[in-house]
Amino acid sequence: IAAAGAIIAAAGAAGDLGEKRMKLEPTLGHDDAAAAIDAIRAELVARGRTAVIAVADSHGELMALLRLDGAPVSSVAVATAKARTAARLRRPTRVLGETIRSRGIHVSYYADPLLTAFGGGLPVYSGQQVVGAVAVSGLTDQEDEDLAALGIARMPTPGLAGAPS
Repeated sequence: IAAAGAIIAAAGAAGDLGEKRMKLEPTLGHDDAAAAIDAIRAELVARGRTAVIAVADSHGELMALLRLDGAPVSSVAVATAKARTAARLRRPTRVLGETIRSRGIHVSYYADPLLTAFGGGLPVYSGQQVVGAVAVSGLTDQEDEDLAALGIARMPTPGLAGAPS
């Protein structure tokens, strides 16, 4: 215990501990979430299709969700899980699916029962930082991912993208 106290005291003196700092982390705002949902909804309506759209913050927690008329109820949980997965793992859900298939493991390996390996969820980046995620569920994985990318492209905050820059 004394050794641990000495380490803490030394770290505090060096400025690593002891200073009270609040970590500020960028995340998507309501306007970005609403713009993504509106853009994806409009595209789905134009195609005569239906799906569920989910937007999550930088921690993968749900910010906005829309289930279009006729979309399966089961797609609500799937879209939510896709958004959570993309934000928390900081990569497209399709990549997680490819990874677990190539390694021969189950998604439960990641120890979070709310993750999914279905394609269709994309992280949203501001520079190198993930600030949220957009996901779609109800079509093919590729269609879901393409629509999520459309939603990200229509977000009004400058500098947001579907890949790090």
